[in-house]
Amino acid sequence: MIAAQCETPAACAGSGSAAALGAADWLCLAAAPTFAIMALLTGFLGGGPLDMLCSAAQDASPLSGMVPMYLLMSAFHSPPWLKLISSRRSGARRS
Repeated sequence: MIAAQCETPAACAGSGSAAALGAADWLCLAAAPTFAIMALLTGFLGGGPLDMLCSAAQDASPLSGMVPMYLLMSAFHSPPWLKLISSRRSGARRS
């Protein structure tokens, strides 16, 4: 089955994929906070036994490791949050 591609939620509202679109929207919003929490947990609790192996590299980049990776993933998954905030602010201005 091929999923319908809609540019906006309103465009999909009449089709049967409205529920799937709503779930996808929630998954998009869940990614950034999930990665931020993973970065915090990894930073506070440590990465486990593999950190010893990875820390043996002499010229390791400060961007190597799990915490920077999770922070970058959180930043790259933040556009849905920015869109949501932007749409709410523009809606408040119209009222």
